This record gives sequence, C-alpha cells and structure tokens, in this order.
Amino acid sequence: MRAVLFACAALMLAALPLRAGEVDRLMAALHFEETVAIMRAEGLRYGGDVGDEMLSAVERARWDRVVGRVYDADRMLAQVQSRFAQAMDGADTGALLGFFEGQGAEVVALEIAGRRALLDDGTEAAAEARYAELAAADAPIVRHVATLIADSDLIERNVAGALNANLGFYRGLADGGGLDLSEQEMLAEIWAQEPEMREETRDWLQAYLTMAYQPLPQEVLEAYIALYRSAEGQQLNHALFVAFDAMYEELSYQLGLATALTMQGEDL
Repeated sequence: MRAVLFACAALMLAALPLRAGEVDRLMAALHFEETVAIMRAEGLRYGGDVGDEMLSAVERARWDRVVGRVYDADRMLAQVQSRFAQAMDGADTGALLGFFEGQGAEVVALEIAGRRALLDDGTEAAAEARYAELAAADAPIVRHVATLIADSDLIERNVAGALNANLGFYRGLADGGGLDLSEQEMLAEIWAQEPEMREETRDWLQAYLTMAYQPLPQEVLEAYIALYRSAEGQQLNHALFVAFDAMYEELSYQLGLATALTMQGEDL
C-alpha cells in the first residue's frame, strides 16, 4: 500500500510543472502582458483625471510620478498572474488551449487591438456610433455580441467590479485622511452611481465587442460563443474576473490613499 501511495505522490509531483506550464501557456495565449500594459495606460489617464479634479496646481505638478508608482506594470502583472493561476487550479485547460492557441488567437488579437484603440476618445465615439447603426439594421454581429454579454454576465460582473473599485478608492482616501465618511456613507454614495455606471458599462461593452469582433469569420465567433458556454469557458470567465477585479480594487485603494497623502504634502 505504501508503494502505491508513493507512486501516486510521485505522479502528482511530476504533474505539477506541466500544470503550471499549461496555465502559463494560457496566460500567454490570452496576452496578459499586453492587456496589463493597456490597463496601465487607462489607469494613468484616469489617475491624471483624478489629479485634475481633486488636487491643486502645486500638488498636481508631482502627481504623475505618484500615479506611475501606483500603476506599476510589473506588480500589476504579477498580481493578476498569481490570482488567475489560483482561480484556475484544477481546471481542464485542454479545450481552452486548443482554442486560444488555434483559431482563438485571432479573437484575442482583435480584443487587444480594440481595447488599445479605445484609449482614443474619438475612436470610442466612432465605435458607439457604428454599434448604433448595426443595431438599427439588426446585424448578426449585434446578436452575437448580445449573446456573449449575456452568457458571461459581463454587465453585472463589470458593474460589480467597478463599484468595488470605487469603494476601494473611497477607503484609501479615508485611510489617508482625505475623506470623512463612514463606511455606510461611502456605500450609499457608491450605490447612487450604480444606474449611470450600468448604462455606461452596457454602452461601452456593446461598442467595444462589436468593433473587436466584426472582422471575425462567423464560424470563429460561433466557436468562441460555444467555448464560453462550456464548463471550461465559464471557469475561465470566473478566473479572469477574480484576477483582474482584485487588481483593480487594490489599485483603486492605492490611488485613493495616494490622493489623500498628496493633498497633505506626503508621498505614498
């Protein structure tokens, strides 16, 4: 019996590097590094807006350096990779790797290119206008995008993540002495933003995904929809939100704390 147990333990240990390697391959296929780089660019722009709104001209002069430290790409990537690997523990990655290292590579490339393009406000406005045209014409791409959004619960998940990130910002601001609100008062303010945030999230997702997926052959988009309806796809969707939501909450807290400290002439 002991020999059997030792053999099983050896097999398990031998499988660990392969398992880690599969998750690494999946993160590479999903272009985590490029995704985080774009999110950093989004964060730097958002941090600049926060500084413009909340800081004096003197405080604003050094704010960009502070924001750059908050949105540290290496730290962001390491956090996302760690959380994602934990959330994917025990998952069957075979079908996921088969898709994303094959025909799904085009899907990911278009998602990355689309998100990078939306860093430009003019592109975002054009994407929203194009979506409205396609929706009015009842184009198939609009129905496919609606299916993807519904199947993966993208609006609810993104709204929840944004609300939690905003709460993190308030908590950081309060912990740094820049906000005098109770937890209940913070929650009330956050929930007051929910309807507008939901509408903005819906509009952004529809415009972004339509722009990204319109060049795809229909059979590839249908395969993508089928993948996300599978158990493996649902676990991937869950793991992505676990990983990136945790990163956003931490970044938002740090940005709130940095804002409060900068107001008082201190550094994060």
